[in-house]
Amino acid sequence: MTAIKHEWRKAEKGFYLPKNKPEVIEIPEFNFVTIEGEGNPNNENFSEYISALYAISYTIKMNLKKDENKPVGYSDYTVYPLEGVWDINDEAKANYNGTLDKDTLVFKIMIRQPDFVEANYFNKMLELALEKKANPLLKQVKFEKITEGRCIQMLHIGSYDDEPASFERMEKFAESENLKRQSKIHREIYLSDFRKVPAEKLKTILRFKV
Repeated sequence: MTAIKHEWRKAEKGFYLPKNKPEVIEIPEFNFVTIEGEGNPNNENFSEYISALYAISYTIKMNLKKDENKPVGYSDYTVYPLEGVWDINDEAKANYNGTLDKDTLVFKIMIRQPDFVEANYFNKMLELALEKKANPLLKQVKFEKITEGRCIQMLHIGSYDDEPASFERMEKFAESENLKRQSKIHREIYLSDFRKVPAEKLKTILRFKV
């Protein structure tokens, strides 16, 4: 009997398919491959960070399918979406005037991995990916377990530049629930491919800790 493929869009709707209005959610510990950087995400080199994450994520997925000694709990799965945690650098914080300069952004982007993928397996697959891929940023990719805890999230539809309006809605909702936003650091989960989808139709989950 063939095991059912795990598809996050169907099996984990609470985490990945919220409505276009704020809600409170508790996010447990998940496994991620991550990479950190600084600068404007519109710059050409940002795509190299994304490529490094997808290279290791697909190396893990495809080798698990072939591996005769599969980890306990294994089932085939759809690769999870790209996520990013965004902040601004210390100098920008000290001189912040209400206007965002994207060149001052600090980011940790990531792709979630199934629970059965652990650090040892990641390390083996990273060595394999380094042999096959020329991307020098692969050496900076890490395996991390991350727990977000209590958050407010909502689905943002439209341009990334229009996100402040959604964050304003989320902050007002937090106040109505007697919750306080911990910091201006926030997470974005990219449900759309910005290279193929018009800006006004982009779907992005916005999330911050409370």
